[in-house]
Amino acid sequence: MPDLPPSTARDRLVTSAFELFDAQGFDDTTVDDIANHAGVGRTTFFRHFGSKEAVIFPEHEKLLAGIQARLEASDPDTRDLAVVEAARLVLRYYVGEGDQARIRYRLISSVPALRAREIAGIRQYEKTFARALSAWMADSPDGALRAELLAAAVVTAHNHVLRRWLRGETKTPEDDFAHAMTIVLDRDRSPAEQTAVVVLRTDADTEAVSAAVTKALRTL
Repeated sequence: MPDLPPSTARDRLVTSAFELFDAQGFDDTTVDDIANHAGVGRTTFFRHFGSKEAVIFPEHEKLLAGIQARLEASDPDTRDLAVVEAARLVLRYYVGEGDQARIRYRLISSVPALRAREIAGIRQYEKTFARALSAWMADSPDGALRAELLAAAVVTAHNHVLRRWLRGETKTPEDDFAHAMTIVLDRDRSPAEQTAVVVLRTDADTEAVSAAVTKALRTL
């Protein structure tokens, strides 16, 4: 078979793999099937992917690198923004995949080997966030513990929003993500750092405003 440019061959392998996995199942699809469907040789497949499982997560390493680069470009003063933007990179990638992301979700739900690989990948995301957060929180009380907890919460919130979108339970993943990150980051703050958001009618009188604000502050 004629050689294709690396990026073209890789893209065709990914597209072919997902088409075949969706049509005939993961276990019944071989590496040779994928290579033949993509119009390349078996050697070309292994030049790009170490296994059949790896092709399911073709951009995992690139996404990890993107998160790390965004976090490294920040500092303690802009920590929250960096965390949100780094996690949003991943969300936007998977939402941008569309049907391919949904096929992956179905496969992970039914193939134990893929589920195990996803869990390992999630742990890598958590470690990447935790490393940066640990450095930023090094001088704060319980900084290492808070970093681990915050890293896990960020990834969990991201996955919650993404899975709701994959299941068709929301059409506004970006808005849901922003809300989820607000909850996560607010819970990490000390009581003195927390904020209260009060929603009122525009015609509310002074006494109603005062009562609502007082009630909100008591919950902090």
